[in-house]
Amino acid sequence: MNRLYRLKVALFAVVALIIADVSDVSVGSVGQPAFAQEEKPAKTRRVPTISERTYKRLSVVQEFVDAKDYNNAIAEAQDLLTGRNMNGNEIGQIQNLLGFAYFSKEDYANAIRSYEQILAQGEQVPEGLEVSTIYTLAQLYAVRDNFKKALEYMRLWLTKANNPGADPYVFMSQLEYQDKNYRSATQLLEKAIGIAKERGVPIKENWWGLLNFLYYEQENYPKVIEILEILVREFPKRQYWVQLAGMYGQRGDDKKQLHAMEAAFTAGMLSQPTDFVNLAGLLMQEEVPYRAAKILENAMKDEGVERSSRNLQSLGQAWQMSQEVDKAIPVFEEAGRKADDGKIFERLASLYLDKDDYDKCVAAADNALSKGGLRRSQQVLVVKGMCQYNDDQLSNARTTFSRARDIARRAEDDTTLRMTQQWIGFINREANRREQLRNAI
Repeated sequence: MNRLYRLKVALFAVVALIIADVSDVSVGSVGQPAFAQEEKPAKTRRVPTISERTYKRLSVVQEFVDAKDYNNAIAEAQDLLTGRNMNGNEIGQIQNLLGFAYFSKEDYANAIRSYEQILAQGEQVPEGLEVSTIYTLAQLYAVRDNFKKALEYMRLWLTKANNPGADPYVFMSQLEYQDKNYRSATQLLEKAIGIAKERGVPIKENWWGLLNFLYYEQENYPKVIEILEILVREFPKRQYWVQLAGMYGQRGDDKKQLHAMEAAFTAGMLSQPTDFVNLAGLLMQEEVPYRAAKILENAMKDEGVERSSRNLQSLGQAWQMSQEVDKAIPVFEEAGRKADDGKIFERLASLYLDKDDYDKCVAAADNALSKGGLRRSQQVLVVKGMCQYNDDQLSNARTTFSRARDIARRAEDDTTLRMTQQWIGFINREANRREQLRNAI
């Protein structure tokens, strides 16, 4: 799994939470959307008056609504609508209560029909009711995943709103996001943030999170980094630090990548096993192996980092790079036993040779050859032969070098071929020398 894909998965997980509230329609007082923004001052709109009879029956509907008896509220409102001829204002007020009752029952289809009936009355309803209804309809269409229709109503609402705040633009950005119109969503969200800055209104974390995701989807990585730097400063959390480190790495800025992970580690924000493994890898890359080894060792004890072959190999490498060979060897032994191939035992054989531990060197080489999966098995045989020679096993060493020579010849590995031939010649001469000494005694 490449780095960009991992970042995308992480970002999408964050945005899934951010967008979860797009469909969370909330209504305040009856028929009024909870976050409708500033509306233009009401024009001088002459609307028909509500008759006393209608007013009294509306009050009954309102009482049912207040008591959360929505079924009776709906029945009473529908009965009222089937009565005498009523003017547009009366119909609008009844449909407003009826829409709210349907909404409260989560019957969004009928709620939409009721609210659209309010707009059908044209200028016979008060402008305030008209404007709030438009916003409510946008929210309801969002609930039903009809984002295009929701956007149509929001654009209409903007023509009637006076100096709207940031929230409507955020809502529209979320709708554009849901419809995968990322460029438009970005522009709307940038406008919302600009309005919030102008008015001294706090910019919410989820706004930055969504904007970050939108720029990522458009592969505008400099903006992604810019926003993540804001997020780690204003809302310091693990996922933002890890994402920022990943983006620095994607840009090739390894030092900043390490500094971001170090900052998160120092602040106690790293919590996932992969966090500690990645940090250790960055430290080794920047030639700070001892700190890498300590972090990995502690993470295996306390942070749930698995003692897998791969992780153990990283720990062994860190100890080896730190010149702590005695600590590296047992870790490599454990890693080698868990590995599917013999590559770790190949490394061990060389370490044992350096430590003059020839028996273990031969055993490690045999384990490496037995497990297989080696790129150049002739090299492992060369190490084994050297250990056997140093352990005064001339006959075994000759056999091992002869085997390595044959493999090197088939692989057209001229370098190893020359080396093995030299060793075989040297061993033969040494064997002859010893034979002559024995005969001379």
